Amino acid sequence: HVQLVESGGDLVQPGGSLRLSCVGSGFTFNSYYIHWIRQAPGGALEWVASCYSDRDTHYADSVKDRFTLSRDNAKNTVYLRMNNLKPEDTAVYYCVRISGRPDWGQGTQVTVS
Repeated sequence: HVQLVESGGDLVQPGGSLRLSCVGSGFTFNSYYIHWIRQAPGGALEWVASCYSDRDTHYADSVKDRFTLSRDNAKNTVYLRMNNLKPEDTAVYYCVRISGRPDWGQGTQVTVS
């Protein structure tokens, strides 16, 4: 079955950095975009970024120039490098694959404080 597992979330000070990982299994990983979506406490879901390859990446304006996606298809992994973190980046970060219906990971908590 399809599985997505995020890791790397942590408590970090403003201006700090984190790298999130998303490992996929149960599907042909290199055939799909992987999306990062976050949800702040009490907030709505917010699209953050999407990656098909290292050269095919897309970012929300709120994270552009601070967040960078990379992908290692040999490891079925997408990385989200987050620099210059701000308190408003505090959220649970999910990786998502869309094939008809979306498949979600369990999320990883990022707290910037």
